Amino acid sequence: MFDTSLARLRVIGFLEGASFLLLVFIAMPLKYLADQPLAVRYVGLAHGVLFLLYLAALVPAALDHRWGWKTTMLGVLASLLPGGPFVFDAKVLRPLVVKRS
Repeated sequence: MFDTSLARLRVIGFLEGASFLLLVFIAMPLKYLADQPLAVRYVGLAHGVLFLLYLAALVPAALDHRWGWKTTMLGVLASLLPGGPFVFDAKVLRPLVVKRS
């Protein structure tokens, strides 16, 4: 499952994207609408760690697949947008997996 840099990036990207959506659409409303700040603390911490892991996994994948700066920057931009890693996976990463099969 984690045998290639691309596989690692895809799994971490899924987890990072899911954590971002949880943070924005569940934890933040709980904090501001229900006065439950602990949700942001824990989900935010998990998201922060996953964000850094995603960026760390992006570098070897970009080097292994000889991505140009545009593709690499799209990967970085994807990590900054809610749902971005899912779009990056569908448009960039999944076609690479299909091509290798």
